Amino acid sequence: MEEELATLERNQTWELVPKLNDVKLISCKWVYKIKRHTDRSIETHKARLVACGFSHQYGLDYDETSGPVAKLIVVHVLLALVASKTWNLWQMDARQCISTWRARSGDLHEPTNGFFKSKSSEICVQAPKSALRLKEAPRAWYGKIVEFLTHGGYLMTSADSSLSIKAKERKLAIVLVYVDDLIIMGDCEEEVLQTKENLSVHFQMKKLGLLSTFLVLEVDHNGT
Repeated sequence: MEEELATLERNQTWELVPKLNDVKLISCKWVYKIKRHTDRSIETHKARLVACGFSHQYGLDYDETSGPVAKLIVVHVLLALVASKTWNLWQMDARQCISTWRARSGDLHEPTNGFFKSKSSEICVQAPKSALRLKEAPRAWYGKIVEFLTHGGYLMTSADSSLSIKAKERKLAIVLVYVDDLIIMGDCEEEVLQTKENLSVHFQMKKLGLLSTFLVLEVDHNGT
């Protein structure tokens, strides 16, 4: 929980502002998740601070919400391509992917108990509409990562809007986005490594090394 809050504060996700009597506040809650290996052993514990977005009304508080995710058939095709070409398959995880940038407008949230010294009855937390996992957050993150990849020379494919490809001297670098998980591959090793580095600089990224599991799939890098 402390790590989650530290990341949110480091990204300047919110600011404390005086609470107005006639402003509707959105409550927050903690969501806990255990990430497991394929053998069901525990890999890590996760705590996420989320806004109770169910209090938002469509057309009034939000409009676009969907954030595209990779199609499973596309994942299968890419894994087959990687196996046939013996490419390295890298995985990265975007920490706080929906709160790493500032929005022009924001919502007001009730402060999280125990983490602010000011009296909760006198302050509230102002955060961008794309932060704290509101309904529109996935769409905001997708737009940001697409903007970043496009600026870096990648092209979105018509087959899957989560798949980006960059060609360089007849070699390829490929990025597949599945919410906050990114898979990076290709035969242009220089571009693959540069993309990983650029992502780490621009976003709060966790390098997970060679891909071992993705969705319900297990990947074995045996070089054959």
